[in-house]
Amino acid sequence: MNILAFAATNSSTSINLQLVKNATTQFEDHTIQIIDINDYEMPIYSQDRNNKGVPQQALDFNEAIKNADAIIIGLAEHNGTFSTAFKNIFDWGSRVEKNFFQNKPMLLLSTSPGPRGGQSVMESAATIFPYFGGNIKAQFSLPSFQDNFSNGTIHTPELASQLRDKINTFKQELS
Repeated sequence: MNILAFAATNSSTSINLQLVKNATTQFEDHTIQIIDINDYEMPIYSQDRNNKGVPQQALDFNEAIKNADAIIIGLAEHNGTFSTAFKNIFDWGSRVEKNFFQNKPMLLLSTSPGPRGGQSVMESAATIFPYFGGNIKAQFSLPSFQDNFSNGTIHTPELASQLRDKINTFKQELS
């Protein structure tokens, strides 16, 4: 299976990307493509801009989803919701294809420095993504990133076990 993975942020030091990379190491039997959403930067969506044409980056992002069998997203939380960079890609891409996520099985991850681990953005995604073809199979939020993650791994055994369980649930859905 081809799995598309990315952090939904344009931060070069994304803790959500670190979490995504950790999770993808548990998919040794699959092809993983980790993309950087900075490669899909485009003008901020507006109806006026849409009327002038869709940027190639939106078409390219949708093509990356189309070519994947499954999706892993590390959801960065900015003020309780999606990062502006991801929201812009989502807005453009969903204008091209309302079924933006194309019913691909999804594993949603989130983390933050705080004790809720990005749960607000996770709740938003769980509510919104299904309307756009999001087929969410598993979710995991890692709280207090700096306390529970270092050197590329979750070092709190209980949380590492919870992530493994969510990944195993997701893998079973891929079979």
